[in-house]
Amino acid sequence: MSACSINTHKKYTSNFLELFDTVSTVIAYDNSQNDFDEHIALFRQKLEEYDRLYDIYNEFDDTINLCTLNKTAKDGPVKVDKKIIDLLEYCKYAYELSSGRVNVCFGSVLKLWHNERNYAKSNPEQAKLPDMKSLKDASQHTDINDLIIDRENCTVYFADKDLQLDVGAVAKGFAVNEISEYSKTLWDAFAISIGGNVSTYGMKDDGGKWSIGIENPDTDAKDYLYTLNITDLCVVSSGDYQRYYTVDGVKYCHIISPETLMPSNYFSQVSVICDSSSLGDALSTALFNMPLDEGIALVESMENVEALWVDKTYHLTYSSNFKSYIK
Repeated sequence: MSACSINTHKKYTSNFLELFDTVSTVIAYDNSQNDFDEHIALFRQKLEEYDRLYDIYNEFDDTINLCTLNKTAKDGPVKVDKKIIDLLEYCKYAYELSSGRVNVCFGSVLKLWHNERNYAKSNPEQAKLPDMKSLKDASQHTDINDLIIDRENCTVYFADKDLQLDVGAVAKGFAVNEISEYSKTLWDAFAISIGGNVSTYGMKDDGGKWSIGIENPDTDAKDYLYTLNITDLCVVSSGDYQRYYTVDGVKYCHIISPETLMPSNYFSQVSVICDSSSLGDALSTALFNMPLDEGIALVESMENVEALWVDKTYHLTYSSNFKSYIK
């Protein structure tokens, strides 16, 4: 049962930085500040479970997570939490949906880019690209069929000892989707943003929908690209303007094409509106990695999905019904 009825409640906001290495914002209607504080504590506790389980960089003494799997799953099946099984099964769906452009078994390649990007933060004058031969060698160990998931026994095994998981294109959206379902037991209306993965539910106190801004990839522009008017929907964007590093005056973003092993260069941003943050996260990456005509065809083939593409010159292309959500 929901904790409240928005007709008699006030709007409260919480911001925090600790989880999923990003800014999180929750806006919700509740009885009082005390009730909201109690509910936000439950929310954070639940979100932290996903953050720890889906972490590929850090291990925890009391948790078998994706970092643990990357170290041990090559040696035999590893028993894991059901939340990891659910995520990895969704990742296989995302792989099929995207024709391989969203591949969580691409970790061996992405690790090389991650290492160079991190080195460049401390040594910008010595920034360099990963060696192409090393990238090609790593790409030989990215077959998603080597990710063996046993739902009945809750185990995961890597059939290729050099396979590595990187769930960056899916995990945050998947976690937001799961935490949104949980949040429906806490609040009757809310808007959640975890690093730009936005999920909305219910109506505001004035009976209106939620106003959600889409960031402008042109960093010289001050305003949002658009403000959307939505509820019971999710908005997810993928772009080249936040996570990148510079080599010889050229910016290289963090979204790497499985086809070229280099950063995707089709767009500055892709934004997706749909009813699932899991789908929105995976789809925004997939569309960022594919030519415009192919992306349009994919979106138009799906129900309750709209998208906005912003190319490198900031020209906008819309799916057939995207503009109906613009405020």
